[in-house]
Amino acid sequence: MRRATISRRTSETVIEVTIDLDGTGTYDNRTGVGFFDHMLDQLARHSLIDMTVRCDGDLHIDDHHTVEDVGIALGQALREALGEKRGIRRYGDCHLAMDDALVRAALDLSGRPYLVCNLDLPSQKIGSFDSELVREFFQAFSTHGGITLHIDRLHGINGHHIAEAAFKAVARALRVAVEPDPRKSDAIPSTKGAL
Repeated sequence: MRRATISRRTSETVIEVTIDLDGTGTYDNRTGVGFFDHMLDQLARHSLIDMTVRCDGDLHIDDHHTVEDVGIALGQALREALGEKRGIRRYGDCHLAMDDALVRAALDLSGRPYLVCNLDLPSQKIGSFDSELVREFFQAFSTHGGITLHIDRLHGINGHHIAEAAFKAVARALRVAVEPDPRKSDAIPSTKGAL
């Protein structure tokens, strides 16, 4: 049962996240931040991880706490759903093209969080969404998911395309990394014997 539900309540956000690693990419994400919901939908659809996110955040201030705290909760859910990570592929990568944008994502479900994010989004806003929150989401997700995550913009001039390509590339890399390895279905993918 590679599923998890995480509830998180602070003075800034109330969040419930449910994921199923063995899903089909169905999603129902409602955070009150339209562009962010669109990115979460991409993350679910292209990773084939079923995902439901509910967040009631302090949007009267700005979107920051909502985006960051959803990243925290999703990372925690991923970590819980993976358990001891027995039988997974562990690593994943993807070069993803979307119109003018080409983004590379590579990740390791190592339990050692580290983020390298070189997207250099060309504008401060994507619609009404603060572009810097793309990195904030991935920082929270990688930290609380125990993921070494590298995301690099190789090409791109449109901020929406670059951000969306990043979410899709991470999703496709995650899809590979969480998949069962048919050649080592009962082994922890580390010479240490633990991740």
